[in-house]
Amino acid sequence: AMSKAFTKENDADDDGGGSLLALPAGVKNYITPAGYARLRAEWLTLMDEERPRIVEAVHWAAKNGDRSENGDYLYGKKRLREIDRRIRFLTKRLELAQVTDPGLNRGKDQVFFGATVRYVNDAGEETTVTIMGMQLRVQGLSVGSRQSQQEMIRAIEANGIKPVIDSSFPLDKLGDAFRHQESNTHFGKICVEW
Repeated sequence: AMSKAFTKENDADDDGGGSLLALPAGVKNYITPAGYARLRAEWLTLMDEERPRIVEAVHWAAKNGDRSENGDYLYGKKRLREIDRRIRFLTKRLELAQVTDPGLNRGKDQVFFGATVRYVNDAGEETTVTIMGMQLRVQGLSVGSRQSQQEMIRAIEANGIKPVIDSSFPLDKLGDAFRHQESNTHFGKICVEW
């Protein structure tokens, strides 16, 4: 019989830290240098400090007799599973991460990961945000009323903002355009000409 100390409790314990969705082919998982450094520092602290300390405490508690009633042992094993889940989660995140420095991107004609963007809503209130997210995907936008759309078009034209065109398909190749979109390998607009 295998000791329960060497088995995971259930399948839900495996991903540690939340479900890590698989990225579609060609999609990048961007992170700022500061964000990467924070994740790596946490990973190193868990690996080099906290986990060895808990392993030592569990080893000590195991030598004290009946493990089924030993609170130090039971708590230590539980904490060790939590640490191992978090280590697996951080390891996956760090492996998938593509570090990008927002300071290298310049200009007002683009929006990129890590960019600071200022916008004004319909009420004239200004908001400043930083574009972040593990799986950020800009899919479209809602402009509301016709007046809002006209104001947006004027703002785009006044600031010289131009869309990035990934590819262009003739109308008779519309199916190819949809397949290209579904592949998630494009960067920018997919156009159809007719």
